[in-house]
Amino acid sequence: MKHHTLDQLRGIAQIVPGLSPHVAARRVRLERWAEVLESIRHRHLDTLHETEFQMQDERDALRSDYSPITIAFRDPVLRAAGIADDTYGEAKRFFEISDDELHEIVCYCRFGTTVSAAAAAREVRVILAGRPRNLWSRLSSFFIA
Repeated sequence: MKHHTLDQLRGIAQIVPGLSPHVAARRVRLERWAEVLESIRHRHLDTLHETEFQMQDERDALRSDYSPITIAFRDPVLRAAGIADDTYGEAKRFFEISDDELHEIVCYCRFGTTVSAAAAAREVRVILAGRPRNLWSRLSSFFIA
């Protein structure tokens, strides 16, 4: 095995900072998710159908091939931090968010069949801000992409 310094590696590879599973606090994981979504802001992602009407086991198993949760799962930094798959239940566990919070990011009833990555990122940032959702923030998320 040949050893290289970090500076040498930067010349031959893209260095992606990692998050240790023990160090990656909830806030850091949510911030990274928002950043990854913002990096593809104009893409339209799949929503999950009627999350609020599913039984808990069924809801936790919900997934789509191209949802905001899938984008998080595909990110190498979040994968290294411990996200195990792209299901609804895993997103709740990994990001330490409630059903109500995740519903605001991924549910069909909020956005229709697709949600822009920018709108999903805004919803993640609402969670980060810790502000209660008011009527204006709910209406603006429908009309501002």
